[in-house]
Amino acid sequence: MARAAELTAGELLAPPAPVRLGDVVPAPEQVRPDPTADFTLPADAAVRVGPDPDAREVAEQLAELLRPATGYPLPIVVEATTTGGPLVLTLAAATPPAGVPRPRTAAEDTAGAGAAGAVAGAAEPAGTDGAASVGGVAEPVSPGGVDPTPSAAGPTTVGADELGAEGYRLDVTPTGVRISADTATGLFHGVQTLRQLLPAAVESPSPVAARWVVPGGVLVDRPRFPYRGAMLDVSRHFFGVADVLRVIDHLARYKLNHLHLHLTDDQGWRIAVDSWPALTTVGGATEVGGGPGGFYTGADYRRIVRYAARRHVTVVPEIDLPGHTNAALTAYPELAPDRVAPPPYTGTEVGFSYVDPASERTYDFVADVLGEVAALTPGPWLHIGGDEAFKVKGAAYTGFVERTQRIVAGTGKTVIGWHQIAPAGHAEERVLQWWGTDGTDPVVAEAVRRGARLILSPGNHAYLDMKYAPDTPIGHDWAGLIDVRRAYDWDPGTHVAGVPADAVLGVEAPLWTESVTTLAEIEFMFLPRLPAIAELGWSPRSAHDWAGFRERLAGHGPRWATAGIAFHRAPEIPWPAERDAADTPTTATPTPPATPTPTG
Repeated sequence: MARAAELTAGELLAPPAPVRLGDVVPAPEQVRPDPTADFTLPADAAVRVGPDPDAREVAEQLAELLRPATGYPLPIVVEATTTGGPLVLTLAAATPPAGVPRPRTAAEDTAGAGAAGAVAGAAEPAGTDGAASVGGVAEPVSPGGVDPTPSAAGPTTVGADELGAEGYRLDVTPTGVRISADTATGLFHGVQTLRQLLPAAVESPSPVAARWVVPGGVLVDRPRFPYRGAMLDVSRHFFGVADVLRVIDHLARYKLNHLHLHLTDDQGWRIAVDSWPALTTVGGATEVGGGPGGFYTGADYRRIVRYAARRHVTVVPEIDLPGHTNAALTAYPELAPDRVAPPPYTGTEVGFSYVDPASERTYDFVADVLGEVAALTPGPWLHIGGDEAFKVKGAAYTGFVERTQRIVAGTGKTVIGWHQIAPAGHAEERVLQWWGTDGTDPVVAEAVRRGARLILSPGNHAYLDMKYAPDTPIGHDWAGLIDVRRAYDWDPGTHVAGVPADAVLGVEAPLWTESVTTLAEIEFMFLPRLPAIAELGWSPRSAHDWAGFRERLAGHGPRWATAGIAFHRAPEIPWPAERDAADTPTTATPTPPATPTPTG
């Protein structure tokens, strides 16, 4: 009784939560705010969770996230059946509130599109191996939230089995926060949403005197597309393990679930292959501009994979073939058409190198490399590149791709290739990554009719190495300038003519690194555009609204500044007026404050 009276008195006197329930990026699918139900985290709070080990892992991550800024101990309490408490995670079928309509599928979103959101900088606990298993609404949706209009099928509640592999429900009442999901991945995504609903000071690496309030109401959320990712090119310039782990944190923060690593190219080979050791000792010793290069040992790569898995991110390794292979030819001239080793390459031109498609030794090499990389990679994908092999034409090219697709299938993986592999014969479940700048591509559309699926990375919307504006100090402009609005204003479900929404596996934002040399520059090119791509992949089409997105995104500037994350202060985003130049990096080469080095 005394506690209830204390809560009631606090509610009457306390100001409203500084964040609104609908202010999440990516936009949640269903939002039902309750301004009378704000929750304030008490100093004696505990995180309550059931006995499932994967759910306990997410509970510990939630506590890891909140402890530095709050200074609260936040112990983990494991219960056979989770009951009430300040923070509760439940791994069970989640039932939405009465009256919330059934979420629409990607195809339904496309049909109705006429009406027109990890722990960055947080250290992984030392000694952790990182393994993880992988109707109408009564109130209006909060500004920046989701259009609650039911689908044509009429308002029906979400069934207990409809949240799927990544969905979650978040309930906030004056007495606590409960996140419910069918899987640990759903719980983890719910934690990322809770993080955004707390004040920006939660990103501080040291204790802050703040009122840790969460806006009241209910969210029911799940992704539009199953594949949502970013690519980091570590071949043109090499980035060490710690930098890659921080990139993973940025992906997880916005519910992106795939990290594509471009591991090999003309300028450097970055993954150790035991059966071909000179690939790294020779081929890994260069980079653009003549720097020292570098490579990942098997242990390094496994550490990246473990760290990503703990954040429910799947690593997608790319071995680019048959072109973009100068580093491999320098190490092993027997793979070259003329059997002569070319000199190391430190420039930025493309299309001049290739392995000999007529040599059986080439296919020994391909089988050994892909076999070893597949054995190191628990995820389902192997990316074989296939782009810009200008000197391998016609049947020589399609024959090489078809044989390589069979090699990938023999490893038990599913093949991904850049969309240039489209003319080759179809392989079961194969995926084309489309990076064109014109949405009319009949060759790709025909490959889709034969069974291929697409990951969309349009060069003029999603290539994050493109400049923001003419005066951006790094980056390129061959695909055009990409400001935040251009990154946001397109629909993956309708972007390529002749490709239906149900053939779109998802979206990916590539970052090529010819001109990107530091972690701060990676962050500058990623942010604030990466959250735009994340919203296109996660949120229903009905939620896509530039005016609402830019307002929601603006609130993330103080979060990035507090966490020591470099970013571009894009002029089209209304960043909070209280910011100052010291808090918001405005150049391409800011040095972020030191952050703990993740371990794994």
